[in-house]
Amino acid sequence: MHLASGIIITHQADAVLKALEAKRTTELFTVIRSEDDKGKPKEFLVEHAQNVIEKAYIASENLNYIILIAPKFSDVSQNRLLKILEEPPRNKAFILITESKSALLDTIQSRLPITLLHDNVIEETFSLDLENLNLAKVYEFVQENTRISSAECRVLVEKISLNAMKSEKYNLDESTLKVFSDCVKALDVGSPVTFVLNVLLLKLLAKKKR
Repeated sequence: MHLASGIIITHQADAVLKALEAKRTTELFTVIRSEDDKGKPKEFLVEHAQNVIEKAYIASENLNYIILIAPKFSDVSQNRLLKILEEPPRNKAFILITESKSALLDTIQSRLPITLLHDNVIEETFSLDLENLNLAKVYEFVQENTRISSAECRVLVEKISLNAMKSEKYNLDESTLKVFSDCVKALDVGSPVTFVLNVLLLKLLAKKKR
């Protein structure tokens, strides 16, 4: 992955942002996320696009990457961004991080190069020690992942379930296994990521072999 203007298609927005930051030298980053009142990612709307435009016209001596992060961009917000993406102000460049290429207008896709990631980055960031799980580790892990999207959380749920089974440290009866599928369903209907992770990990902790 290179630090350059473009569109990045991924379900691992936070991990990608960290990877981009690791490549930064003298460049500036201005990160604009679309979130609801609870900090949960939501659709990028026209008011977010207006914020982008205002930030873009703030003068800077160094190259400033304006990074837009959202699971989806509304058509109205994309149309609002067209001109500034085509003709960026001095020392400004744009990176869009989103989950679906098909949701982007053709006019947006034609203005920036597109990178499709296979989302294996979650393998590198999965740090939960399931073999020695305790309340402190549950709390720390949930806090580390409060800002991930529902799609990213679904990947984590799968990783947790696989690693729990591999560890052989848990009494995984039918009701416990059902919790994994119920967590995925809960994410699909908009349940908060922190709630889902807490429910899953506390259930696992209760089933840990003594």
